[in-house]
Amino acid sequence: MLRFVVRRLLLLVPILVGLSILVFVWVRALPGSPADSLLGERTTPALVKEYEERFGLDEPVYVQYWKYVQTTAHFDFGVSVASHRPVTTEIKERFPATIELALAAMILAVGLGVPLGFLAAKRHGGIFDHGSLFVSLIGISIPVFFLAILLKYLFAVRLGWLPSVGRIDVTSEVKHPTNLYVLDAILTRDWKTLVDVLKHLILPAVALGSIPLAIVARITRAAVLDVQNEDYVRTARAKGLPPATVDRRHILRNALLPISTIIGLQTGLLLSGAILTETVFAFPGMGQWLREAIFNRDYPVLQGGILFLALVFVFVNLLVDISYAIINPRIRYS
Repeated sequence: MLRFVVRRLLLLVPILVGLSILVFVWVRALPGSPADSLLGERTTPALVKEYEERFGLDEPVYVQYWKYVQTTAHFDFGVSVASHRPVTTEIKERFPATIELALAAMILAVGLGVPLGFLAAKRHGGIFDHGSLFVSLIGISIPVFFLAILLKYLFAVRLGWLPSVGRIDVTSEVKHPTNLYVLDAILTRDWKTLVDVLKHLILPAVALGSIPLAIVARITRAAVLDVQNEDYVRTARAKGLPPATVDRRHILRNALLPISTIIGLQTGLLLSGAILTETVFAFPGMGQWLREAIFNRDYPVLQGGILFLALVFVFVNLLVDISYAIINPRIRYS
C-alpha cells in the first residue's frame, strides 16, 4: 500500500509540470492583457507599459515561466494582478467556502442517491424504478444555472424562506478563524450563526448536488442490479440469512466499488469550484474567483488557482483508490 501511494505521488510531479505549462500558455493566449482589462477605457500605452513592468509581463515568456516555477516550488503562487494580494491568501479565504458547498452537495447526493438507486434496483421494472430513472434523467439534463435561478425565484423571492446570495448575513460581524463558517459556528456554539449559515447553504447545495445525485442514483442502481444475481448472493439467501443482512453485507458492500469511484470523481469536480452555482448565488468560492480572474486576465490567480485545484483533484482520487482496499479486502496494491 505504501509503495502504491508513493508511486502515485511521484507520478504527480510530471502531471503538475505538464499542467503548469498548459495553463501558462493558455492564459497568455487569451485576447487582451491584464493591463487592458483592469485599466479599461483609461488605458494608455504609458500606463500599460508601467503595469507590465511592475508585474514582469514585459519579460520574455520563458523568463516569466521560469520565475513562476521558482515561486511555485516554494508554494508561492505570486500576487494577484487585480487585487494586489498574495494568491495563497486568497486561496485560504476562498477554498473553505468551496469545501462547505461541495461537501453539502455531496452529502445530499450520497444521502439520497444511494438509497434511491438501491431501492430502484430492488424494485427493478416497477413503477418506482421507472420513476427514479425519469427523475434522474431530468436531474442530469437540467442546466445547473437554470435550476439555481428557479430555486432562487421560488424559495427566496416568492416564498421568502431562504436567502438568495452570499454565505452569511451581510450585517453579521462574527469572526471566522478557519473560514469554514459551519465549523466555526459549531466550535463557538453560536447556534444563531449556524442556522444563518446553513440557510445560506441550502439553495446552492441543492442546485449543485442535483447532477451528482442523479449520477450516484443511476450508478448505484446499475451496480446493485449487477451484484444481486451473483452466486454468493444466492448462496447467502439459500443459507437462510435475513434479507436485510444479505442486502447490507453481500449486495451493497460489493456494489460500493463503482459507487465510491463516482463519488470520488464528483467530489473532486465539485471541489474544483462550481462556477455557475457560485455566480448565481454570489457564493464567494473558488469558482467565482477563477471566473473573475478570467475576465481580468489575472495570470497569477489562474495559474496558481488551477494548479492548486489539480492537486486537490489528484489527492481526492488517491483517497478513492486507497478506499478500494478498505471496501473490498480482496483488492491489494503491490
